[in-house]
Amino acid sequence: MNKHVRLLTLAAAMLALFSSVGCSKLRARDQLNKGVTAYKNTKYEEAIDHFQQAVALDPTLINAKMYLATAFAQQYIPGADTPENNKMADQAIEQYQNVLAMNAARDQKVNSAKGIAYLYLNMKKFDDAKKYYRMAGDLDPNDPEPYYSVGVIDWTACYQPRMEERAKLGLKPDENLNPKNKEQKQVCAELKVKNGPLIQEGIESLNKAITLRPDYDDAMAYLNLMYREKADVECDDLAARQEDLKAADHWVDQTLLTKKAKAEKTPGAQGITLDQPK
Repeated sequence: MNKHVRLLTLAAAMLALFSSVGCSKLRARDQLNKGVTAYKNTKYEEAIDHFQQAVALDPTLINAKMYLATAFAQQYIPGADTPENNKMADQAIEQYQNVLAMNAARDQKVNSAKGIAYLYLNMKKFDDAKKYYRMAGDLDPNDPEPYYSVGVIDWTACYQPRMEERAKLGLKPDENLNPKNKEQKQVCAELKVKNGPLIQEGIESLNKAITLRPDYDDAMAYLNLMYREKADVECDDLAARQEDLKAADHWVDQTLLTKKAKAEKTPGAQGITLDQPK
């Protein structure tokens, strides 16, 4: 009899537990739906509160973590280096990383990796940004955007220090580093060692992006810029410099042709211009 009572008690306890879990999951989905509504109405703080409650009620609810990460990211202001703003980015990154650690669908993992990479990029943490863009590329090898993004990061990492060194030397924008000038030759050699691997990686990444998307005119425009980076650190190899500039001009032409072809397919297109990548 006692055994029978114990079994009934255990069954009742298990039923109560399952009922509680089921109730929590339903409440979590209700909070998720309320959060989505708030998010669509651009009430991001309210949306964050609902998504946080959804995650607390059901830690396995991947969509809630995705939306929570996206809402935090939406509140982040690129370029504003303040503790409060950086905290928004960190909270978004944390939630994206939680999704990556779960048994999420591939597109959720890809979007999480891209989300983290984008935030790190805007925080100027270039190595971290490339790490997660590469992760996105590994998750979806047919997506050209991660390769393009790595190329853009590499160009940015090369361009800024090169321009700083040129400014110190008092060079004009159209002046090349002169190998006959001892100081300029030394700067050129140092930049080639520092930027060379990034230039090579950037060119390879951008070419990969174009292979995957043959009409990727933005990637073509950055290839032009990357070859100009390469040309400026060829130092005393005039033939190599000329080859690089020839390659750069080729990608300018390809960018214009691709933009023109796209415009011709778009009704009402007005003219073609080559925008400098930002």
